[in-house]
Amino acid sequence: MQPNRIQQLLALQYPPVTLSFRDQAPEGVSRIPGGAPAGCGYWKRAAEGETFYTEASDHYGCPVGAYTHGIEMPPETAKELEGLIGVMTDMEYVSMEDVQALPRRTAPFRVAVYAPLGQGAGEADVVLIRGNARQNMLLAEAAHLAGIGSQSAAMGRPACAVVPETLRSGRTATSLGCIGNRVYTGLADDEFYFAIPGDRLDLLTEKLETIVHANQELEKFHRGRVSAA
Repeated sequence: MQPNRIQQLLALQYPPVTLSFRDQAPEGVSRIPGGAPAGCGYWKRAAEGETFYTEASDHYGCPVGAYTHGIEMPPETAKELEGLIGVMTDMEYVSMEDVQALPRRTAPFRVAVYAPLGQGAGEADVVLIRGNARQNMLLAEAAHLAGIGSQSAAMGRPACAVVPETLRSGRTATSLGCIGNRVYTGLADDEFYFAIPGDRLDLLTEKLETIVHANQELEKFHRGRVSAA
């Protein structure tokens, strides 16, 4: 299957991004030069063409993201997370029940490899697609046809929780994003995320071919009915 086939089928502005958790950095892949305010900022860099890996300390800038990715935090970062959660609960943005229910990776975090689809080393753990409502509609229909569609509602904040949720369920997941992600990645108001288990990517792409063709034919049918009315 062509690595960029999904991008072609959906006319995506940005290529899908692959995220892989590894025990050590792949040969020939460099560590990200400098950290980022939030781990989801690395999604943007990969979508813009960069291939790189991160270590745990590269994620300390966002305690929430570090938590969802299963990163052991130093005391000062853990304290920052506690304070941030306190602020968000005081604003009634989240409740303690929300925090306790957040998906989280349980495997030890060593390195995470980010790349545009087709440029990563080895099979991805999660593939992240940034798209609009129509594009994500087609992906959801393809996932259903493939038998790997999400069995839960679209996820809200934080956007990074879609990664451990996809790993946990082995199924696709939709994230509506969060305000932090929209600031750090430039996610447009009409865009959100669709996450695919890496080992299901070829299956979903195959079903997406079918779904895109079916929608094209059905659109002609429905437009014909409107014109005839």
